[in-house]
Amino acid sequence: MASVDFSHQMNRDVNEDGFQRSKALFARIHIDLMLLLLLLLLCGSGLLILYSASGQDWSMVQKQGVHYLIGFSALLVAAQIPPRVYQALAPWAYAAGVLALIGVLVLGVSGKGAQRWLAIPGLPRFQPSELMKLALPLLIAWYMASHSTPPKLSTLAKAMVLIAIPLVLILKQPDLGTSILIGTSGILVLFFSGMPWWLIFSMISIVAATAPLMWFFVMHSYQKQRVLTFLNPESDPLGSGWNIIQSKTAIGSGGIEGKGWLQGTQSQLEFLPESHTDFIIAVLAEELGLIGVVCLLILYFLIVIRGLYIASVCKSLFGRLLSGSLIVTFFIYIFVNIGMVSGLLPVVGVPLPLVSWGGTSVVSLLAGFGVMMSMHTHKHKS
Repeated sequence: MASVDFSHQMNRDVNEDGFQRSKALFARIHIDLMLLLLLLLLCGSGLLILYSASGQDWSMVQKQGVHYLIGFSALLVAAQIPPRVYQALAPWAYAAGVLALIGVLVLGVSGKGAQRWLAIPGLPRFQPSELMKLALPLLIAWYMASHSTPPKLSTLAKAMVLIAIPLVLILKQPDLGTSILIGTSGILVLFFSGMPWWLIFSMISIVAATAPLMWFFVMHSYQKQRVLTFLNPESDPLGSGWNIIQSKTAIGSGGIEGKGWLQGTQSQLEFLPESHTDFIIAVLAEELGLIGVVCLLILYFLIVIRGLYIASVCKSLFGRLLSGSLIVTFFIYIFVNIGMVSGLLPVVGVPLPLVSWGGTSVVSLLAGFGVMMSMHTHKHKS
């Protein structure tokens, strides 16, 4: 009996020792092993969900696999770059992003009533707004780290101008949902840098007070319709309310255990529109039920917790501000997508991070995680 216990202890020690050696190896190449494994598991799950959501379109799954491959390559490269290089590149990345957004307005490719894509000869078309998800918090973190904290009002005012420039350009596309989320990523940097609470509440009050003006002078007709549909989707069940009604039907019909993988009726019979992009979690809920959704949420939760830990242990102010903004923005994307699919928020066209179909979005998100790993593993050099 003692020999059996000793053998089990030896095996456990060997496994622990092997895991520690693996962590040390990945640390030398500036990769956070735990976060990498969680991201791989999430993307693998995404391929399974996408196969069903796309109507078992194997070519779409293969293309998404290529997107993941490019994204993880970007993650690996981004993790090798020291934080001081990111600080030096921040204004240039922001300037390039703004120029690309201007290029969209002048030479952009239109689709589904919006002009959001840029096509460069020899390259696949992409959305510059997705690149700004990384460039904007990078610039604001660089700017705030170069000033004293807590920041002065003049510093905050200049930072707000820098945030507003890409927001206005994205609103012109038009893309209200993305502009709000990108703006949030920049404002989060200001919040983590020590923005006073009275100013935060003042900004919220101003936004609330100007909401009627936005309704009449800023929002497009389709955006107004989304709000009205959110308030009463049954008012136009065969038109603007179709998406959310079918989504809630799919979620409710899945129950606890679901109908089984590839057995969903709403998605497989094409009642659920955009099932491979914005409404992909409704496919998961119908086929794998509440259990499947909870498992996915747990995976997201672990990624967010690990990201918050990485942000908390960064030695430099720049690293803490940037990492904190990136991981909280990632959480907000999850919250907004699930909220709109379940009818708790208006539909704003936000995909489920790293699960929904998309190339630029996947690459930009994974590159962002690579930047976070750089902030973490280079912490003694920042």
